[in-house]
Amino acid sequence: MANTFGKIFTLTTFGESHGEAIGGIIDGCPAGIELNLETVQKDMDRRKPGQSKIVTQRKEPDEVQFLSGIFEGKTTGASIGFIIKNANQRSNDYAHIKDAYRPSHADYTYDKKYGVRDYRGGGRTSARETANWVVGGAVAKQVISHIKINAFTSSVGDIFMEKPYQDVDFSNIESNDVRCPDTATAAKMIARINEIKKQGDTIGGTVTCVIQNVPVGWGEPIFDKLHAQLGKAMLSINAVKGFEYGSGFCGAKMKGSEHNDIFNADGTTATNLSGGIQGGISNGMDIYFRVAFKPVATIMQAQQTIDNEGNIVEMHGKGRHDPCVVPRAVPIVEALAAMVLTDFMLLNSYKKL
Repeated sequence: MANTFGKIFTLTTFGESHGEAIGGIIDGCPAGIELNLETVQKDMDRRKPGQSKIVTQRKEPDEVQFLSGIFEGKTTGASIGFIIKNANQRSNDYAHIKDAYRPSHADYTYDKKYGVRDYRGGGRTSARETANWVVGGAVAKQVISHIKINAFTSSVGDIFMEKPYQDVDFSNIESNDVRCPDTATAAKMIARINEIKKQGDTIGGTVTCVIQNVPVGWGEPIFDKLHAQLGKAMLSINAVKGFEYGSGFCGAKMKGSEHNDIFNADGTTATNLSGGIQGGISNGMDIYFRVAFKPVATIMQAQQTIDNEGNIVEMHGKGRHDPCVVPRAVPIVEALAAMVLTDFMLLNSYKKL
């Protein structure tokens, strides 16, 4: 399995959804960084289950215990080890899928690849793994503290926040349960999620991320393009089905004369359809992208599936699941963006030595 993320600033993780604990090791973090552990925990609280009525009601404190690499509040340059204990598993909720495969889950592919499957909550394939990523990202944010990273819910189903990112007040993101900075749109999103939840169904949506103050020159021109690494990171998140940056797919409908970002004398551009990245390298403008999340695969309705002997069986979802994963995905998107950027910052510094 590929359990390590990054090249210089790396995160290697372990653990299963219903095991004793999950955790990881962060390597490559520079020495002397003052770490605010309360800030790390704050990001964990934004991701954890049970935080509102529109997410899964599994109650996990998700308290991070750091084991190494920090002395008197500063990083030492050594590996930063951490652990997050699991506290609220209900493994019996998954007994009905011991021998059957949930539609659109990793159950079937995982079993065929490895020949063994931890059916309790999906084991290693569970989105609980993303708690580790939020820890890594929270540390990375403090390494690149001059860079601002703000993600928010921009759509739920067919309800979209139409306001362009330049007009968004990021201070409003945490003002509601769905993490949409537009109050009126947020109310519609919450009502829609509650409606879907009552039907025993789920719904998808999108998260938009805006990154500011990235200097010119981060990224590589061939295989390690900045947008390619951001895309790889986002597509690693459970339930993600799409990634677009800058003009994205809308750019395919435009003419070059409409799409080109004309330079100002100071090197900035009059428009930013490039999304802050040109030729795979940051150009100093805001980087912005959108991530699409599918509806959660576990629904509280009967569905046809197969068991591990190929028999057609009926399955009905049980347990505690998100009717919409998007609100809890916001800090995950920020975390992975922070780790990608920290990696490129260190790579850029290394090449200048």
